[in-house]
Amino acid sequence: MDGWPLTREELEETQLRLAASSPDPWEPPSGPYTVGAVFVAFSSSRDPAPRERAWTAAVAGSSRAVIAGEVEVAYEPGYLALREGPLLERAVRGLDVAPDVLLVNASGRDHPRRAGLALHLGAVLDVPTVGVTDRPLVAQLDAGGWLVLDGRVVGCAVSTGARPVIAHAAWRTDAGCAEAVVRAAAGRARTPEPLRLARFLARSRRARDEGRLPVGWSMDRLDAPRFPVGSERRRHG
Repeated sequence: MDGWPLTREELEETQLRLAASSPDPWEPPSGPYTVGAVFVAFSSSRDPAPRERAWTAAVAGSSRAVIAGEVEVAYEPGYLALREGPLLERAVRGLDVAPDVLLVNASGRDHPRRAGLALHLGAVLDVPTVGVTDRPLVAQLDAGGWLVLDGRVVGCAVSTGARPVIAHAAWRTDAGCAEAVVRAAAGRARTPEPLRLARFLARSRRARDEGRLPVGWSMDRLDAPRFPVGSERRRHG
């Protein structure tokens, strides 16, 4: 799948097509695998501007990529791909290490048209994806902690800290796979470790570019990220 839709109508058509597709399912291997993540942080400025600044970070194994960009599309639930999709793709394609599965701060099958940004990004990149959010989008959590939409399980609540996160089935992953990946990538914090680091890198670069870093602090002093899940697979081409 190439490119990103430019209008709401085009995006709705794409989402319906993705929701109806049946790609080969992916399951975590028995051995080591690389869990990557991508996160975008928007400008902290409250001043109105025709273009909003954004910083996107992707991580996988010991590789990381941080890019800066601008968006013209305002936030609207269900249409996040119009705002963030191209930025997330650019950051992930900038990695030297190709993740086996990618964590995305967005929903997947839990979506009005059953194809949120986490699923859409996986289709564009041809990488299995799992969405990770603080709360469901349109689905409901049942008594067992499963996320259910129109009788279909589309995710689950995973306790990794004081409050659970929602693990979303997305591109080539189901709810059980999403839960397994989030648990495998969990550290001591509530947010899975790769996603937590991607968020930190994006926000740190934003703070640097906005002149808000402490005096003497440098992003170059950060150690390369390393996660307990995974051997590294180098990207080719």
